[in-house]
Order: sequence, then C-alpha cells, then structure tokens
Amino acid sequence: MKIQLSDHFGYKKLIRFTLPSVAMMIFTSIYGVVDGFFVSNFAGKTPFAAVNLIMPFLMIVATVGFIFGTGGTAIVAKTFGEGESEKANRYFSLFTYVAFALGIVFAVLGIVFIRPIAALLGAEGKLLENCVVYARIILLALPFYVLQLLFQSFFVAAEKPQLGLIVTVSSGVTNMILDALLVGLLPQEWKLPGAAIATGMSQVVGGGVPLVYFFRKNNSILRLGKTHFDGRAILRATVNGSSEFMSNVSMNVVGMLYNLQLLKYAGENGIAAYGVMMYVSFIFAAAFIGYSIGTAPVVGYNYGAQNLSELRGILKKSLIMLGIAGVFMVGVAQVLAAPLANIFVGYDAQLLELTISGFRIFALSFVFMGFAIFGSGFFTALNDGVTSAIISFLRTLVFQAASVMLLPLIFEINGVWMSIIVAEFMAVVLTALFLAGKRNRYHYW
Repeated sequence: MKIQLSDHFGYKKLIRFTLPSVAMMIFTSIYGVVDGFFVSNFAGKTPFAAVNLIMPFLMIVATVGFIFGTGGTAIVAKTFGEGESEKANRYFSLFTYVAFALGIVFAVLGIVFIRPIAALLGAEGKLLENCVVYARIILLALPFYVLQLLFQSFFVAAEKPQLGLIVTVSSGVTNMILDALLVGLLPQEWKLPGAAIATGMSQVVGGGVPLVYFFRKNNSILRLGKTHFDGRAILRATVNGSSEFMSNVSMNVVGMLYNLQLLKYAGENGIAAYGVMMYVSFIFAAAFIGYSIGTAPVVGYNYGAQNLSELRGILKKSLIMLGIAGVFMVGVAQVLAAPLANIFVGYDAQLLELTISGFRIFALSFVFMGFAIFGSGFFTALNDGVTSAIISFLRTLVFQAASVMLLPLIFEINGVWMSIIVAEFMAVVLTALFLAGKRNRYHYW
C-alpha cells in the first residue's frame, strides 16, 4: 500500500516509509567500503592513503547536491503541503538545473587546481601523483554525483523512496562490478585509475537515471519541466540546505585536520587506519542520515499543513528510535572492529592493530551521533535553516576541530580517536537546547 505524506505515521508506518532512505544511504556507504577494499588490497597502502587524503576535497565540491537536495526538498514539500503542486514542480526543476550547472563549474575548477590542492593537504612524491590521477577522473563525473546527492532527497519528496533505493543499488552494483574488473584484473599502474573510473561510472548511473526518470512522464508527484530563474527561491534553498552544506564541508575540513594530526602521530599508517574507520563509520552514520532524509518531507508537509499533532508524534517517535539504534550500533561496532579491520589492512600487522584499537574508541560516538544529525535535518524540514546550520557548524567543525587539536596533546594518538566522541556528545547537548528553546515557536512539543 502506498504511503503518502499526508498519512498518519505510527512507528510501523514511519519505519516502512523511511526504510528505503536508510537502506539507500547504507548501500551507498557499503559500495564506498567495497571501493576502499579493492584499492587497499589490490592497489596498495600508498594509493589507499592517497584516496583517503584527497577524498575530503572531492566531497566538499559535491556538497552543492546536498544543499539543493535537502534545502530544496524542504521548500518543495512545504509547498505541496500548502496545496500548490504546480509551483512545487517549478521549484524542483529550478533546483535541479542550478545544482547541475554548479557541478560542471566545480568540476572544471577542480581539475585545473587539483595538484596544488593535494600538495596543500600534505601530499608529496608518489602520494601526490596518486591523488592527482584519482581526483581528476572522479571530477569528470562530478555533475552527475551532484545530481545523485540531490535526487536522494527528492525521491522521498516524490513519494518514491523505493525507486530511490533501486537507483542507489544499481549505482552501487555498477561500482562493485567495475571495481572487480578494473582494479582486480588490470596491471598495477592501472589499478588506481580503474578504481576512479568505477566510482565515476557509478555516479553517472546514480545521477543520470533519475534525471531521465523525472524528465519523462511518470507517476510520482514531481516532474522536471519549464521553470524560471528565482533568486529568492535559490537563496531560501541555500539557507535551508546550509546546515547540510556546512555539515559536509566541515566534516571534510575536519577530515583534513585528522589527516594532519595522524601524519604527525602515526605517519602514513595513521591516515590508512583513519580511512578504514571512515569507510566503516559511514555505514553506521548513513542509517541516521537516511532516517533524517526519509522523515524530512513528512515533517515539512505536516508543518506546511499545520498538522501539529502529527509533527509532535514524529519528533517523539524519532528520538526514541534513534536512542535505541545508537546503543545497538555501538555493540555491533565493538564486535565487528577486528574482522572489518582485517578485511582492509590484514596484510600489515602494525596497521591492523592501530586500526582495531582506534575504531573501538571511535565507535563509542555512535550512541550520540543520531540525535544531532536528526535534529539538524528536523529544523531544515521546518524551513529553519539558520538553526540547522548552527547545529551542523558547531557539531562538525567547531567541536570536532577543537577536540582533534587539543585531545592529542594529552592522549596522543588515542586523543585523535576520542575527539569524535567528545564532539558528538556536545552536539547532542546543543540539539537538546535548541529543541527546548524552539518548542513554542513550532509547537512540536
């Protein structure tokens, strides 16, 4: 039975509606893990370190997709809630075209300036050359990756989360098959470029297929068509999506700080170990991000329709489920730390030991992580981009940057792994303060 944004959402229906978005984000993370597995085990430790060193920059330039995906979805869902479907589709078309155009601009600039950027991040020698080769290939597909990130949110707003999952699975399978062929079978010097080609082609699938779907006549509530430039709408979407933009930019800037600290305390092994943790932790964080994406259109619709009792119910149920999920994830992470690390870096005993011990500390952050991610997305869906951005900015940049710079002075390498726990705990406290402080304005409490 089709679930609509206007339905009443109990626990069962809320889980059913958000599950495709959760699965979509988890699967996206899993095929990133598979990518890392092939690079580490077939291309070697230095190419693996190069991918992890340059990846934060590549993610930053793709965040325009998150801006117009999450920020635009909030506007489109609210407009549907107000009963203006034609206007909502004009907004959808505008945000898609602008995001794609910006993806092209950023791709060109990135290809031109990637060498000095990689050098600025600390790469030199063979590590630098690997960064440049990998990044230039990935950047060729950047406009489609921007669309992939954008459509992950809009599939939910279109009441087609299952279709979004199918597209994501198709993209992931493309990446896995090409990784096996290009990284597993090609000569050594072609393995890293092969991994980049595999990732790039998967992004073309992930962004290109939805583009074709929404341009054609379809049975969803969204369709791409004619629109006109609306600077005010673009600004609103940018402000609404600024939290997700800030979250992703900050996360990757902090990733660069982590790499600098790890180079100082553990050398290339530190970057490789951190890379494994990032690949694996993306899977856990993806569940929270997917849930936030899945609930956002429901929150936005009910806010637009002023169905406040439903809004309150969604918030309460979400906080309960996030708490249970966080505790469960910490337990799973502790059990899987050794086998997962062994899959990536079992060929190096010293690196393996560093990765296992670090991940077991790092994983304690999962008990806190979901609340701040959902809180930021919740305010975005309410069209309160400023509050959402403050939560994201402090969580992903200020709290983490301060922690990763200060804690290693006391605890050395373990201080790097502890940084994320401290930052996520502080973000939960901040989110709780905002939820309490804004309750009279939005009446969700």
